[in-house]
This record gives sequence, structure tokens and C-alpha cells, in this order.
Amino acid sequence: MKSSPPDGPSDAPTPADTKRSTDYAIYKPTSRGTGGVIRFEFNRSKGAVFVDAASQAGDKAFDWDRKITMKWGLADLGAALAVLQGREVQAKLFHQSEKANSACELLAREDPQRAPYLMTVSRQEMDAQKSLRKVSIPLSHAEAAVLEIALRSAIARILAW
Repeated sequence: MKSSPPDGPSDAPTPADTKRSTDYAIYKPTSRGTGGVIRFEFNRSKGAVFVDAASQAGDKAFDWDRKITMKWGLADLGAALAVLQGREVQAKLFHQSEKANSACELLAREDPQRAPYLMTVSRQEMDAQKSLRKVSIPLSHAEAAVLEIALRSAIARILAW
């Protein structure tokens, strides 16, 4: 067994190592101000991934005050992964509550003139106006690859494998 001198390097985590980010965000601002951002955050205590989506609200600003939030469990994570791994063309996730209905659609696209994936998160309030908010962003192959790894990691952590 190799040991380090008392004042030398160590394998012990540093404060910076223990404060790693638990989220992955894909920002897609547009010059017309119609872009959006979708952020995926692993929550160990709830055993889920929280998906937040916000519309663009300015040059490179996003309306986090009016974000849409969905809580993805294992079934949701599996459906999204099936699309990212090429097993399915589309995943449609739907969550219903007394206050609102939230939906997420992840679509694989074959058109070479478009991004290979499109993700849309929406929320319809159950109030008198039935107001609808929606955020859609295209995903590149690179973004989809990182998202696939993040979701696979989240599943392993939820299952404690």
C-alpha cells in the first residue's frame, strides 16, 4: 500500500470536490427571444430527477420565476432513455395534479436539416383561464449523449446500485 507524506498530496476529497453540481442545464437562447432552457437536477432525498424549464426573457436571460417543474421517477427516466438510446422515437410523459397538468415530450427526428432531438415541457393550469406555458428546445447529439449519461447515473443512484 502506497502512502503519501503528511504534507503531500492526498486522495481525500477537497471542499470543492464535495460541492459538485447536481444539475445539467441545456440553454438555447435565440436572437428573437423565443428560446428556452431545460435543467435536470438529481435529488437524492426524493429519489428523483427534477426537470425545470424556463422561457427566454431577454437577450440571454430566462424567466425562472415562471418555470415549469416536473418530478421524474424511474418510469419517466426509462421512457426518456429509450428515446436517447434509439429504442423509441418518442416519449410522452404526463403528470396530473389538482392545480395543473404537466407534460414532457422527447422526440427523435430524422430530418438532417433539424436538430436530432426536440424536447418540449408544458404546463396547463387548472384555473378558469386554463393558461398554458410551453418551452421547446432542440438537442444536439452531444447534448443528448450527456443527458443520457446523466439520466443513467440518476437511475443507478436511485436504485443504489
